[in-house]
Amino acid sequence: MIPLEPPSPARSVDAIDWPGWSPVDRATLLFVVRDDRILLIRKKRGLGAGKINGPGGRLDDGESPEQCAVREVEEELRVTPFGLSLRGEHRFQFVDGYSIHVYVFTARGCAGDPRETEEAIPLWTPLERIPYDAMWEDDQIWLPLLLAGKRFTGWWIFDDETMVDHRVEVLDS
Repeated sequence: MIPLEPPSPARSVDAIDWPGWSPVDRATLLFVVRDDRILLIRKKRGLGAGKINGPGGRLDDGESPEQCAVREVEEELRVTPFGLSLRGEHRFQFVDGYSIHVYVFTARGCAGDPRETEEAIPLWTPLERIPYDAMWEDDQIWLPLLLAGKRFTGWWIFDDETMVDHRVEVLDS
């Protein structure tokens, strides 16, 4: 008898049973936006190491997404964000089986001056010079929505660091 090969991983947003989908991890991203600048980081380790993104990370047991967002910014940049607003959610499915549900926040500001840590290098970036070429491929699709004050939900399929499919819904006009 010839062994059957496992089914190929879904490479299409429409091929996934999203109502039955359960992520491996839940995480946050938080973007402090003030004075026509956005606080980004260059990640030094973990998922997306070397890329530019917003600070964030995985939720601890019993932690709300908002609590996680604040804690992660404090750990990664040694500042405390304030004026948080939930702007979006992402459901990322990787073809290798990994999956993550990410809550995306903005903050009006932060107390303190961002400092480099073992996890991240802070980058205050003018809004007109966001380095999309150094970020995850999906960021150029949804980050402009966030900066325009829109709320959104995104479903994303990645093969390693390459986006293979996506769908984004704007939740308000």
